[in-house]
Amino acid sequence: MADNDDIPFNRDFPLKPGAVDEARPGVRRILCNNPSPFTFTGTVSYIVGKGNVAIIDPGPDDEAHAKALLDAVRGETVTHILVTHTHRDHSPNTARIKAATGAPVYAEGPHRASRPRFESEKHNPESGADRDFRPDIEVKNGDVVEGRGWALEAVATPGHTANHLAFAWPERKINFVGDHVMGWSTSIVAPPDGSMIDYMASLARLEAREEDLYFSGHGPEIPEGPRYVRFLTRHRQAREASILHRLAKGETDIPTMVRAIYIGIDPRLTNAAGYSVLAHLEDLVARGIVATDGDPVIGGTYRLA
Repeated sequence: MADNDDIPFNRDFPLKPGAVDEARPGVRRILCNNPSPFTFTGTVSYIVGKGNVAIIDPGPDDEAHAKALLDAVRGETVTHILVTHTHRDHSPNTARIKAATGAPVYAEGPHRASRPRFESEKHNPESGADRDFRPDIEVKNGDVVEGRGWALEAVATPGHTANHLAFAWPERKINFVGDHVMGWSTSIVAPPDGSMIDYMASLARLEAREEDLYFSGHGPEIPEGPRYVRFLTRHRQAREASILHRLAKGETDIPTMVRAIYIGIDPRLTNAAGYSVLAHLEDLVARGIVATDGDPVIGGTYRLA
């Protein structure tokens, strides 16, 4: 089964690093020059409003990107800095933007895992966590952050990280969805930082909302957002079915499942694929469908219960 062959991905994103693009009235975006197999062409930062503005996701520890953001808002006042989640390609530049503007920082909270680490887990699979980040103001699901001419509602979307938020602009039917939904690829869900149980519930939360244009942390905007979320949900359900199909042949480990399920995967993503399978297995073990000896961990073996 080829990976991701059931989702209408859009990898057409010609935005150049440092250029200011007015994607919609009141929404500007700037691409950071940090391309990788995990970030696509790089992290996208957003500027919301005109005159008095908010910056969403200042990006990685990158002086050139901070300068591009500040140049884009020259003559304007940055009143808010919003952060969707604490991965190192999204939040570290916050310190530079805050130092330059004095704007308060809004986010769900510091980085944390979705569950406690098991004794047998020797290393941290999410080496990309920004553990130094602290918001000035912690926001929860349903909180509204308002500026002049805009009001953004925090939508709790844990799964990719435990502290992930989307920021919806209901009046414009726009949602800034961070890394929870991306148009170019599926999101990585890597326990213990990520949780497939949370991720699926967050997809359902987004699908139930009325915003239909999504702006993502990487890649192009996503029209018909709730419809696209249904593709993602079906894809994850199909991935679960593939895991169960492989387990029906007998007990096995995660590397064997990755080889069977992710045909033709970029070798640089093999480790991430293993953690995605682990995320599904955690969910399946919790539901009593799959069994393992001890805790569900990356090095474990798994069988149908």
